[in-house]
Amino acid sequence: MPSAFPDHPVHPLPPLRDVIAQHDLQARKSLGQNFLFDLNLTGRIARGGGDLGTGTTFEIGPGPGGLTRALLEEGARQVIAIERDPRMLPIQAEIAAAYPGRLTVVQADALEVDLTTLGDAPRRIVANLPYNVATPLILRWLASINSFACIVVMLQKEVVDRLAAVPRTKDYGRLSVITQWLCTVEPLFDVNPRAFVPPPKVTSTVVRLTPRSAPLAPCDFRTLEAVTAAAFNQRRKMLRASLKALGPLLPEGMDAEALCAAAGIPPTARAEELTVQQFCTLARLCRPD
Repeated sequence: MPSAFPDHPVHPLPPLRDVIAQHDLQARKSLGQNFLFDLNLTGRIARGGGDLGTGTTFEIGPGPGGLTRALLEEGARQVIAIERDPRMLPIQAEIAAAYPGRLTVVQADALEVDLTTLGDAPRRIVANLPYNVATPLILRWLASINSFACIVVMLQKEVVDRLAAVPRTKDYGRLSVITQWLCTVEPLFDVNPRAFVPPPKVTSTVVRLTPRSAPLAPCDFRTLEAVTAAAFNQRRKMLRASLKALGPLLPEGMDAEALCAAAGIPPTARAEELTVQQFCTLARLCRPD
C-alpha cells in the first residue's frame, strides 16, 4: 500500500502470524488478550475513527499490532499506543521503524494514564479493548469526554448493548445513563469469535461514541455516578428504598422519598423506568459528591 506520507516510505512488515511465531507469543487471559489477525476487520475498525490525518489517535493494548498497522495504513498522522505487556514492545518497535515518526509506544496500564495530557488535539481513541478493563476505561474517558473527538472501540456485545440500551429494558443501567448523557452511541458491526486467536466465548461489537455538543441535561458527573450507582445496585427495589444508599448526598432534612417527590418522580418507580434526564434531575437536587 502506498504511504500517505511520501517522505516516510512504508517498509514491508511480515504477516502477523509470522510475527506471533517469531516472538513465540501466547495470548494471556489475565491481560484480557485476544489477537485479531483479520486485516479487513482491522481496516474497518480504523476507518470507524473518521479522519485520522490530524491530531492524535490512541490505541489501548495494541498487542502484536494488527490494528496499529491498520491505523497507520489508513493515514493516522500520530498514533500513541498504550501497552502494558512488555512482550509486545519489540513488535511495536518494528512497526514504529516501518512508519518513522508516526508511532509512539507508552508502556503503562491504561487505567493509570491520562490521555488528555498526551499528543495534540483532536484526540480520538480507536482500540480493541481488553475486555477485563473495558468498562472502567470507558467511565474514565467519559469523565473528560470533551477532550476527545470520538471513541471507537471493540467490546463484548453485551457491553455495547448496555451502552445503547433504552429505559424499561434489561440492559438499561448505570453505564447506559452516563454514556448517553454525554454521547451518541452508534454500534457499527459485530465481530465473530472465530476472527480472534484464541477465540473468545462471546461475540464482539465495534461501537462509536461521539461527544454531544452539550450533555442531555445539566448535572455534576460524580453526583450522577453516585445516583445511578445507588439506583441500579438495587434495581428491583423502588427508588424510595434504593436511593437511601445516597446517605450524605441527600439534601438536609430530605429522605429518598422526598427527593423523588421534589424531582417529580414517583417514589415507587424503579431505576430502569427513569430517563437520562430524570436521573439528571435527581443528581441536581443532591449535594455534590
